[in-house]
Amino acid sequence: MATETDASEEIDWRSDASSAEMSPRERVRELYRRWIYEPAVIAWSDGRTRIGILILSVYVLMALVELLGLWREPSTNQAGRLLTPFESMQYPLGTTQSGVDLLALIIDSTPFILLMVLAGGVWATGIAVVVGTVSGYKGGTVDTVITSISDFFMAIPGLPLVIVLALAFSPENPIFLGVILTINYWAGLGRSIRSQVLSIREASYIEAARTMGTSTPRILLKDVLPNLMPYVMVNFVLAARYTIFASVGLYFIGVLPYSGQNWGVTLNNAYNQGGLFTMQAFHWLLVPIVAIVGLTFGLILVSQGLDRVFNPQVRTRLTGESESIEEESDTTTTGMM
Repeated sequence: MATETDASEEIDWRSDASSAEMSPRERVRELYRRWIYEPAVIAWSDGRTRIGILILSVYVLMALVELLGLWREPSTNQAGRLLTPFESMQYPLGTTQSGVDLLALIIDSTPFILLMVLAGGVWATGIAVVVGTVSGYKGGTVDTVITSISDFFMAIPGLPLVIVLALAFSPENPIFLGVILTINYWAGLGRSIRSQVLSIREASYIEAARTMGTSTPRILLKDVLPNLMPYVMVNFVLAARYTIFASVGLYFIGVLPYSGQNWGVTLNNAYNQGGLFTMQAFHWLLVPIVAIVGLTFGLILVSQGLDRVFNPQVRTRLTGESESIEEESDTTTTGMM
């Protein structure tokens, strides 16, 4: 592991040194190659990433369709009765007991769910990364203070705290709701990241960077965080999944306000009106469950595939291949001249 990391660090230092001699246009092309093209090629080479992106693209497309008003609003059919899937092609996923289109309900809920999941995941992992890296790298008094704060939040039972905050604020904004649902989720993840940083900061290349007078922010961004990104990405997905399940559960038991349609409200209505006990209404319960599982599965696949993007061995091999191709093309051009 140290050899792979040292090799990638040597490439970074070499590219940083050569970037000072580049023109602005060449520098932009180099940044595009390193931060967009290479990660995209590596990620796309993994089948899990392709499947995960395809699944998530379906949800993003549903959100865009809803936001742009390209799909009909949830409405009641003329008969006002329960329809099973494909009984009427106008309602391909069937309807609720009162005849409301289930597909329209799911699409109508998607933008709210995606915003809530993104807010919860970013809040939990963002705070954890900042707290864990600073605490683990700085040590001393800073580490003691941050660790004590983390321990305090870890000692608070998560579910009762979320229920109290939900009842107190009755959040209807998806971003605010995502933050409330993961209000203390970051504490345990921050402690885990701190333990990772404690081992990384003793590595030889970190010592070399400190000896050369490299600033702490640069060391954290260039040397520490890249080694943590696979772990961070996996935990981002776990935080997003927790946000989905927590919100659906709290909507299901009636803690969160029914300010509009979402998957938890649909599940609650289906259960209360016999969706679990009658086969004719079982699809009413199954459709939001499939939507929840599909979104979670897509996030997990993408996180597993992105692990290759942050793997130093894969990045080093791709960089070496690209440089060898450039050298061969330069040699061929020289020979032709």
